[in-house]
Amino acid sequence: MSKQYLTLHTVDQAHPTEIFSLAPTPNALISASGSSHLLIHSTTTSPTFPLTQTLSNAHRLGCHHITTARSGPGNTFVSVGFGGDTKVWHRNPETDQWSLYWTLPTPANKKEKGDVWAVALSADEGYLAATTSDGRIHVWDVLGKEKIQSYETGASAGGGGGGHDSVGTGSFAMAVDLSRDGKFTASGHENGGVYVFNNDAGRMVYSLSGLAKPIRAVAFSPGCKRLAAAGNAGIIAIYDMQHGEHVANLSATGTRPAWITSIDWNDTGEYLLSGSLDGKVRVWDVARGVCVATHSETESALWCVRWLPKSDKALAPGMGKGEMFVAAGANRSLTFYREATGS
Repeated sequence: MSKQYLTLHTVDQAHPTEIFSLAPTPNALISASGSSHLLIHSTTTSPTFPLTQTLSNAHRLGCHHITTARSGPGNTFVSVGFGGDTKVWHRNPETDQWSLYWTLPTPANKKEKGDVWAVALSADEGYLAATTSDGRIHVWDVLGKEKIQSYETGASAGGGGGGHDSVGTGSFAMAVDLSRDGKFTASGHENGGVYVFNNDAGRMVYSLSGLAKPIRAVAFSPGCKRLAAAGNAGIIAIYDMQHGEHVANLSATGTRPAWITSIDWNDTGEYLLSGSLDGKVRVWDVARGVCVATHSETESALWCVRWLPKSDKALAPGMGKGEMFVAAGANRSLTFYREATGS
């Protein structure tokens, strides 16, 4: 059984350069590119998704990652620039405008020289996980503005995890996610490694196998029972979090798989969204292990795909309230899709 999604609207040339990252809130979409500006578009007021705010000169050399809390209140997002700067932004609920709250300090410890790469926010927006180019994962208390945990994936970690005193150099940590229940942190690495840490115990609990090529995206399911990981192998690996078992692979048939650059679970955990280097957006039925929808609006690389939170009202007369998602990448545009049978 397939699902049908229709192209709802495209914001052409939304950015002057390639769009590298997207982050939705309950009523907006934040986008980042190789330019210095961050853009915020409304996702609940009009099917044209109008621009509502521009954060000028947010990152002088451009921005490669932004993150919001999935199913969170939508008052915080974090951005990481190509210059190594990591910034936390807060929304004023009275004006609905965003402003800079805090810039993470540059590590003074020479043993922690790796630049921040990927970031993830906890569901309550209280904690930030950030990976580094030397394989570490740091967890920060956002309101307290302090680092509270560091995980090590280098040789000295010994498969048992890290703490504040662990040292060593690991493989480039290209992806990170926090489970919505706050229990786990997962990271994906350039060497194909996928690691899962128990945040309460402060240690590594799983070193997951299955993909030997660089991991570009990791994502916990909404119920925190599954972890999806994908990257240069062109396969989405699904892991069970109760026992750390590799339980399934999702892959397209017929052609050599393209690198998968981005994945995202829908709110029910039934479907996974993926974007790849060949410009294709795919929707996967996880239980059945099959692709149920494919869109190829562009042949340019897609760098990010995201489901949008469901709205309480339709965007326009005649439109249902079904699921929507957005894709962006090298063509510099934002393309929005809606479920054809939503009601």
